[in-house]
Amino acid sequence: MDSGSDSDDARINVSGRRQRREPQGEMPPPETVPDSTDANGYNLRSRNKKHRRLDRDRMKDARNNRRKRKAANKDLLGASGGYAWEDEIKRSWDLVTVDDEGDMTSLVASLVEARKKRAAKRDVTPYQRGIIRTLILTLDCSESMTEKDLRPNRHAMMIQYAIDFVHEFFDENPISQIGIVIMRNGLAHLVSSVSGNPQDHLDALKHMRKQEPKGNPSLQNALELARGLLLPVPSHSTREVLIIFGSLSSTDPGDIHQTIASLVDEKIRVKVIGLSAQVAVCKELCKLTNFGDDSFYKILLDETHFKDLFDEAVTPLPVNKINKGFTLVKMGFPTRVFESVPTFCSCHSKLIYGGYFCPNCHNKVCSLPTVCPCCDLTLILSTHLARSYHHLMPLKTFNEVDAKETFPTENCFACQRRFPILKNHKSDQLLTSSRYRCDDCRQDFCIDCDVFIHEVLHNCPGCESKPTI
Repeated sequence: MDSGSDSDDARINVSGRRQRREPQGEMPPPETVPDSTDANGYNLRSRNKKHRRLDRDRMKDARNNRRKRKAANKDLLGASGGYAWEDEIKRSWDLVTVDDEGDMTSLVASLVEARKKRAAKRDVTPYQRGIIRTLILTLDCSESMTEKDLRPNRHAMMIQYAIDFVHEFFDENPISQIGIVIMRNGLAHLVSSVSGNPQDHLDALKHMRKQEPKGNPSLQNALELARGLLLPVPSHSTREVLIIFGSLSSTDPGDIHQTIASLVDEKIRVKVIGLSAQVAVCKELCKLTNFGDDSFYKILLDETHFKDLFDEAVTPLPVNKINKGFTLVKMGFPTRVFESVPTFCSCHSKLIYGGYFCPNCHNKVCSLPTVCPCCDLTLILSTHLARSYHHLMPLKTFNEVDAKETFPTENCFACQRRFPILKNHKSDQLLTSSRYRCDDCRQDFCIDCDVFIHEVLHNCPGCESKPTI
C-alpha cells in the first residue's frame, strides 16, 4: 500500500511539472505590432518622428535667438550696467554746483553767456541765395500729434513754434511768401493761401489750436497740394516745402514715388523735421529733391532742438550750381498816402484811411510787401530789400577775447556799459573776458550787443562809424 501511494505521488508531481511546462511550450511566438495609422492612412510613428525633429530645430533656433538678443541688449545698457531706462533721471538742476562760498552768480552768468554764444554763431559763408522765396509750411495734424513727449503735447508745441517761425520768417525774408497746409484724416487741407501778409497766417495758426488732431497723415496728398500751389510761382522765386511730420507711416492713395519724381522735375525742394523715428520715404524725399543731399531730413532731440530746426529754415537756401540762370525782376516802390475819407483797398476790400498806391496801375493796397491784385507787380519798400540783402553778405562772427589778454577798454563799444566781471572765487581768475571783438575794426562788444548785431542789425557799429574817404 505504501509503495503504491509513493508511486502515485510521484506520478502526480511529474504530471504537474509537465502541466507547468506545457503552457511555456505552447506560447505562440511574439507577433510584430504593426504601425498605427490614423483615419487618413498616415503613419503616426513616422509623423511623430518628424514632430520631434521639428521641436529640436525650434529649440535650437530659440537658443540662437536668445544669444543674439543678449548681444543686442548690450547696446541698451546704461552707465550703471542696467538698461538705459533703469538709470537714475538726471535733472538739469541736479547738475548745478556752487563754489566754496556758496555763490552761484558766476555759474549762472557763464551758463547764460554760453547760451547767447551759441545763438550768435551763424553760417557766415557768402553763398548765392534765393532771397525771394515761396514756402509751403506743411503740418502734421494726425492722431500721432496727441503724444505728450513734448509738453503739453506735440500739436500744441508745433503750433506755437510755427507762429514763432512765421514772425521770424517775414522779419528775415520780407519779400517772400508762405502758405500753410495740414495733414488730417488722410487728406491735405489748405488753411492759409500763399501770401506775403504774416497776419493771415498767424490768424490761421491760432484758429488751429482749437482743432483736435485726428486720423492718419497722407504725405502724398500734402505734396500734391503743395506742388499745385507752387506751380504758378515765377522762376525767380525759390520753391520750398517744409514738413513737420510726427507719424511713422503715411496713408497714400497712390504711388508716392511718382509724386517725388514730379517734385524733382519742378525743382521743388523739400525739408522734413521728424518728431518720431526716421522714416525711409522721408529720407528718400529729401535726398532726391535736394540734389542728393539727405541732411535736409532732421529728427528732433528735445524742445530746444525743435526750435533750432525751425530757425534753420528761416535762412534762405543756397542756389545750386545747376540753376545758373539770372532773371531781372520788375518791382514797384509805392508811396504812402494819407486820406481824410476812407476808401476800399483792393487786397481785402476793406475801408481804410490811406494806404499804398501801385506806381503802375494806381491801385490801392493796405500793407507791404504784397503783389498788386490788378497788375501782379511786386510792391515793396527799399528797407525790405535791405533786410533781405544781409543773407547774401552775412556779417562776420566776432571772436571771443582771451581772458588773459590786456583789455584796452572797460566799456562795450555799442551800449557803453561796463563789461561784467566773472571770477572764480577760489582762484580769483576770470572765467571769461565777456568781450567779443570784430576783426575789421578791432572794437570790443558785450555778448548782448553781439547777439543783437548779428540777429537784428546785420551791420557792425564799429565798422560803420569809421570815416570813409
